[in-house]
Amino acid sequence: MQTGRTLPSRRMILTSLAAVSAMAVTGAHGEDARWPDHPVRVIVPYPAGGSTDVLTRILAERLKEIFGQPFVIENRAGAGGNIGIAAVTGSAPDGYTIGSATIGHFAINQYLYNKMPYDPERDMVPASLTWELPNVFVVPTDHVPAKTLAEFVTWAKQKGRVSYGSPGVGTSPHLSGVMFAKQTGIDGIHVPFRGAAQTIPAMLAGDVNFAIDNLASYVPVIQSGKMRALAVTSAQRWPTLPDVPTMGEAGIKDFVVTSWAAFVFPAATPRPIVDRFSAAQRQIAGEQAIQERFLVAGARVLSSTPEGAIAFAAKERAVWKDVVAASGAKVD
Repeated sequence: MQTGRTLPSRRMILTSLAAVSAMAVTGAHGEDARWPDHPVRVIVPYPAGGSTDVLTRILAERLKEIFGQPFVIENRAGAGGNIGIAAVTGSAPDGYTIGSATIGHFAINQYLYNKMPYDPERDMVPASLTWELPNVFVVPTDHVPAKTLAEFVTWAKQKGRVSYGSPGVGTSPHLSGVMFAKQTGIDGIHVPFRGAAQTIPAMLAGDVNFAIDNLASYVPVIQSGKMRALAVTSAQRWPTLPDVPTMGEAGIKDFVVTSWAAFVFPAATPRPIVDRFSAAQRQIAGEQAIQERFLVAGARVLSSTPEGAIAFAAKERAVWKDVVAASGAKVD
């Protein structure tokens, strides 16, 4: 699956930029200048232990050091992350509630769910991109004998039916599984979980045969030997897994999937607060120690301006709208 870029429409960008510009802007004095003067809530829309949770916690540590206030993680999982992000968009726009939103919240869920609790273009304002990471094709070592992707396809067809886990319907791991099954002709059954923290035990127990999930969630079990990585979905091999081929190298063409995330505030959050936060993320992303921690964890740290994140999300929506339609997935 090729994540080729399509330029966003002028309307999409202008609408989103208008949302940013319309935020209640106050001067560099007063409450905005003192932000934050008490703890900030950071909502992670997935369970503890998954990639979004792990990477957000790394950034929260540095944000506390930069701003001198705790950035307190609150895990609010469910409905493909919609519950958590809805909690963000429904909060007061005072800078004290932030969401760690992912590709699904920006570019997938609106095409998947018949009813959405928020509008990603209207109800939330991204402060900065935060990271990108590939998905990794993994199998439980004790239950699946395949050591290459070609061997897995042969094994799966001989077995007749195999199951794959994901952190929810419509997530990039789910859609990756759909596309893999279609391209290879295997009979794959989707088993949705709340997050990787639930998927991994099910795989280790032999209840689920494979996953094409965010690399960051699986680094520990790959390193321990409990799971075997057969391929990564990045365009090039991942630096910390140099012996693991890309999907293309493993024989699955046009299968490049990169997951990504951004910190978001509720719409109408004062622009000076958003800008201060964006500048902090830019500082963090430039630190070698953080870059190394992210790579070891299975991701690459990013930063951007609010406008840069808005434009990037618009491009991604153009891509994933077609992918969701091709998958046939829909949630009431």
